[in-house]
Amino acid sequence: MSSNTIDLDPTELRSAPAELAPAGAHVPAGLDGPASRQPGETPRWYTRRWWVWALGLSGLVGVGFTVWLGLWVTPPDVNMGQLVRLVYVHPPIAWVCYLAFGVATLASMLYLWPRTRSRFWDRLAGASAEIGVVFGILTMATGSIWGRPTWGVWWTWDARLTSTALLIVLYIGYLALRRIPSELHVRSRRAAIAAIIAFADIPVDHFSVLWWHTLHQGPTVLTATLVPKITGIMAWTMLLGFVAFTLVYCWMLVVRYRLETVNERLETEGMGLVLVERRAEGIEELQGNPVYAMTGVPGEDAGAQGPGSALPPALAGSEPES
Repeated sequence: MSSNTIDLDPTELRSAPAELAPAGAHVPAGLDGPASRQPGETPRWYTRRWWVWALGLSGLVGVGFTVWLGLWVTPPDVNMGQLVRLVYVHPPIAWVCYLAFGVATLASMLYLWPRTRSRFWDRLAGASAEIGVVFGILTMATGSIWGRPTWGVWWTWDARLTSTALLIVLYIGYLALRRIPSELHVRSRRAAIAAIIAFADIPVDHFSVLWWHTLHQGPTVLTATLVPKITGIMAWTMLLGFVAFTLVYCWMLVVRYRLETVNERLETEGMGLVLVERRAEGIEELQGNPVYAMTGVPGEDAGAQGPGSALPPALAGSEPES
């Protein structure tokens, strides 16, 4: 080697973080921001995205106002009494569940289409589906809380409840399919097809209260005549709940997408980075340390062991570069 600096091919590290590169290695600028960034330092692109934190804070404040208005400001309903207060959170949560699954399905379709195929769409689909499962479970939980005093049971095999449970199970299966070890594109393609198939249950779930005789009440906002059954401050509180929970979903989607990107990078590049790091450590030992310090063999006896015996364990069996 003519220099102690090890030049790594950009295709070996791609967009791997600079702090994961081996010590002494030269990481070409542009892979993860400026090459002068110190290990462990927060990347500049992350600190500049102040809007992500503003988005999350706005959603949190909106949910707080919704709870405050729903519990202490709005009046009880003539028919449902105090149970009407769940209306301000249950429908918005169910809406986010539909929205998340819809985004996952749309992203899956864009991934399957060759002209728009990109890793971005697959990551977005996985992140959104995971959030949808969370809000789907919350939908079932808040619905059960409302159903216990109304129907007298926590659960019944009602058409709406059954189709909602089936929807959650379908997308849990989609997430499980994404975890099956396989070639990246093959796995993403299979998962995208599964997401599209699972989405077919959403219209069934939404219109189940109209197609069958169910215990679940009919639509409150999107009625057949498009005339909402809720007005005044109760309607405004529900609207605030829809906006607030949508903001929370958007914030969760951004954060979850980042985690999905990191996980995918570790899966596809992690082993390559480990091999590059071990190779660099072996070269540093060969260049900077005496033979006996590396191998425990006195220097005058090392030559008798034949060529290649002075190589550190990381490079054993390979010829050193000139």
